[in-house]
Amino acid sequence: MYREQIKVLDCTIRDGGLVNDHFFDDDFVRALYAALTKAGVDYMEFGYRCSKELFSPEKFGAWKYCDDEKIAEVIDGIESNMKISIMADAHRIQEQTFKPVDETPIDMVRVATYVKDVDKAISLTHQLHDLGYETTVNIMAISKESEFDLVECLKQLATSPTGTVYVVDSFGALYSEQIEYYVKLYQQYLPGKEIGIHCHNNQQLAFGNTIEAIIHNANYLDASLYGIGRGAGNCCLELLMGFLKNPKYKLTPVLKVLQDYMIDMREKLEWGYLIPDMITGNLNEHPRHAIGRRAGTDRDKFAEFYEEMIKDV
Repeated sequence: MYREQIKVLDCTIRDGGLVNDHFFDDDFVRALYAALTKAGVDYMEFGYRCSKELFSPEKFGAWKYCDDEKIAEVIDGIESNMKISIMADAHRIQEQTFKPVDETPIDMVRVATYVKDVDKAISLTHQLHDLGYETTVNIMAISKESEFDLVECLKQLATSPTGTVYVVDSFGALYSEQIEYYVKLYQQYLPGKEIGIHCHNNQQLAFGNTIEAIIHNANYLDASLYGIGRGAGNCCLELLMGFLKNPKYKLTPVLKVLQDYMIDMREKLEWGYLIPDMITGNLNEHPRHAIGRRAGTDRDKFAEFYEEMIKDV
């Protein structure tokens, strides 16, 4: 599948940070940045820009905040044309300020929002565009929204300055037919804007659903190395790059950093398809239920967990 407009965004540090409270060490982040540069990836997302008033630095690592100085320190000396992204939650931005884009290493800010907070997301995109940033708006948990509310949200975003709006399967609940439906719905109400896709792997459909979105002309594609991400994780970067038939993407650097860092990391951190994740995805429920179950003494009592979940649905 080759299409010149396609952009690959690696969210290993940002989404993967939800597994370890963003305590990735600098050596790994630097090695990943260098590898993704060699691999021809278009964007690397370093993490969140979160309020330290809401999220204590005693509990979270540096990539929860993505200070400009910290990013500059880690990438120093690496020659790269890859763009740098961070994410900001529209409903949690509070006192955060952004420098003009020419005074920071960051190129793009992705604004995450729920449908009910779209006005906050639009306000933030205006602020960011005035400072020179690229933006996307990532609408979370759309599998829980009514079509009426989602369409109203899209209509508002159509007049915003953001260039890209993401279909986000936050709960890993969607199937290929629904991905097609949402991508086409976004295209209908967002003329002139790019559509992005961000899938979770609760039902082992993240890669397949990403391909489905590509088929219907979604051009911004999210993935993470080895699929690292909260709970079931995300579309695997290595799978996606192997699928895309663009000669600018080189798989070897990605596999090298995976073997050098991710194998050991996988022994210490838990992510990827597990039965509790499948259950929450199948029931279109938040992954926190599965994560909480895995943290307890009954982590492998799958039938019991399923029966508990269906009582609450």
